[in-house]
Amino acid sequence: MLLDVQALGNTVLASQTQSINRANAGVVVSSSRPIQSIDRPGDTGQAFDDADQGGSIIRGLIRQLLEHVGEDPDREGLVRTPQRFEASLEWLTRGYRTSVEDAVNGAVFEEPHDSMILVRDIELYSLCEHHLLPFFGKAHVAYLPKGRILGLSKIPRVVDVFARRLQIQERLTDQVSDALMQVLEPHGVGVVIEAYHLCMMMRGVEKQRSKTVTSALRGQFLEGKTRDEFLRLVHGGSGLD
Repeated sequence: MLLDVQALGNTVLASQTQSINRANAGVVVSSSRPIQSIDRPGDTGQAFDDADQGGSIIRGLIRQLLEHVGEDPDREGLVRTPQRFEASLEWLTRGYRTSVEDAVNGAVFEEPHDSMILVRDIELYSLCEHHLLPFFGKAHVAYLPKGRILGLSKIPRVVDVFARRLQIQERLTDQVSDALMQVLEPHGVGVVIEAYHLCMMMRGVEKQRSKTVTSALRGQFLEGKTRDEFLRLVHGGSGLD
C-alpha cells in the first residue's frame, strides 16, 4: 500500500493548525475567561474537542502508517497503538491549550526584593517541529524584580507552556524570556536552555554527545555585570550530566 508520509504527517496535525498559528503569533498572557491551573484535568482543548471525529482521523492515519511500513495493525502489540498515539500527541502538545496566564494563576506578589532570582536545572521535554522527535534538557531562568515577584513553581510551568508544543529550541528560549518580561515587567530576564536533540542523535548526523545551548537576555541582563553574574550562577553547577 502506497502512502504519502509527508501528507500523512500534515493531516495528523491539521486539527492543531489554528492553535499553532495563534501560539507562534505571540505570547498569550491575558484572557477574558477565569484563570485556571495549567494542569487542570479534563481540558483537552480545541484540537481534541471532538474525540470521535478528530480521534478517528488520527487513529485511521496511524493505522495507515503502520501498514505503510509493513506492519500488521491488527496484531496484539499494535492493535491499540493508534489510540495510544492519539493520547500521547494530546499530552505532548498540551501547551497549545493553555496560556501563560493559566500557568501564572495570579501568583504575582508585591515584594521590594531587588536581587536576582534564579531557578536553575528545570527539566524540559519538547518535540522538534522539523522531525517530530523529542529534544530534552534543562532550562535556567532568572529575573531582576522591580517590585513584583513570581511564585517559584510558576517559572517551570511557564517553561512547560511553550515546551509542550512543536518547537525549535531557539524560539522556545525567546518565548519563555518574553513571557516573563510581559508578566512581571522586571528590570530584566535571562534564560539559558541546554538540550539534547534526538533528531541529531538517532538519525542524520548521529552525534550522541552534542548539546545545544541557547540564551535569551532582556533588559539589564544585556549589561556586562548582570550578564556575568547570571552566567556564573547558571554554570556554577554540573549542568547536564
